[in-house]
Amino acid sequence: MSDGPTYGFDTLQIHAGARPDPATGARQTPIYQSTAYVFRDADHAAALFNLQEVGYIYSRLTNPTVAVLQERLATLEGGVGAVCCSSGHAAQIMALFPLMGPGKNVVASTRLYGGTVTQFSQTIKRFGWSAKFVDFDDLDALRDAIDDDTRAVFCESVANPGGYVTDVRAVADVADAAGLPLIVDNTSATPYLCQPISQGATLVVHSTTKYLTGNGTVTGGCIVDSGKFDWSASDKFPSLSAPEPAYHGLKFHETFGNLAFTFHGIAIGLRDLGMTMNPQAAHYTLMGIETLSLRMQRHVENAVKVATWLENDPRVDYVTYAGLPSSPYADRAKRCYPKGTGGLFTVALKGGYDACVKFVDSLEIFSHVANLGDTRSLVIHSASTTHRQLTPEQQQAAGAGPNVVRISIGIEDADDLIRDLDQALAKACS
Repeated sequence: MSDGPTYGFDTLQIHAGARPDPATGARQTPIYQSTAYVFRDADHAAALFNLQEVGYIYSRLTNPTVAVLQERLATLEGGVGAVCCSSGHAAQIMALFPLMGPGKNVVASTRLYGGTVTQFSQTIKRFGWSAKFVDFDDLDALRDAIDDDTRAVFCESVANPGGYVTDVRAVADVADAAGLPLIVDNTSATPYLCQPISQGATLVVHSTTKYLTGNGTVTGGCIVDSGKFDWSASDKFPSLSAPEPAYHGLKFHETFGNLAFTFHGIAIGLRDLGMTMNPQAAHYTLMGIETLSLRMQRHVENAVKVATWLENDPRVDYVTYAGLPSSPYADRAKRCYPKGTGGLFTVALKGGYDACVKFVDSLEIFSHVANLGDTRSLVIHSASTTHRQLTPEQQQAAGAGPNVVRISIGIEDADDLIRDLDQALAKACS
């Protein structure tokens, strides 16, 4: 699209990054199912490998279908560039990869997806990295957790599983004061409900598997680069500011400016980690994004109606949806997420663990799966599945206690969903 007028979200989610195929005139972005790309001549090949020219070399690094998705996501998030990869978990590692080093740490919110807690508390130790977990409602505790070895701050905008909403601007101010990048996982909110870069985030990560694709068909991840962080302001980020031996001493920030992180993610991250998104996954995600705003509006509308009904049911202990007026985060939600807080929340049953298991097994419309953000309504008992690896204390901190069920509200008829929940509760609490 041209650089002339400023387009609205609904227009950009369909058109950003996409152009008619120059060879055939195809209007939908083709699936470029190709491993490699022919060079014009030897000089062209050398220029591409030296990062002197932008183009396609090998699909582990760059692919035309994936490139359209990268441009679209960067546009929707208000970033300068993006790198797509094989999953949301891959996106998290790739976001940290240029920033961290042996002995360095990331300060992360306690309210995270269970798999992320495990990745940060266990797996990254194998790289010599570590994580400190802090309640991001306590900004003083966040400041105190940051030390000389901290290289990033990490949180989710709308946290999985409980739908807790983060005050991204307040957290960004703390990170800025410490000279650190803030990484925000925006999977549950999507750029339709929240644009963390506009609130001070440095990098935004997504599991594109979820709401962005919206149809439960493919896995994928993405890192969006704000282009606003000064990687050369200190010596903390040598991967981006210091000479890179693999490219004859090239300095990414000096050479590529506000696109330094994006170029590093492709030229080093994808090259060496190999967490590549395949073109068919990019194609499905592009098609999903075309209806993102319409779906998110319906997710929010349904979630408000269903959560309100559940909150008033005597068999329910509590509902965590931030879109409810009774939520302790209601004011924050209105201020930071004016279009709504998504379709994800948890419900605690008075019958405890056993009631939760029976409830999940009794649902008919809701699918019992380890996913969220689908057009279909989904349910899972986090304590026995997605958060099973965590300690009881970690489960409680993440909002995934044994009496809690995670619900991802889809775009079906809300009254049908309520009837299904009602019959399942009747069986679970009998």
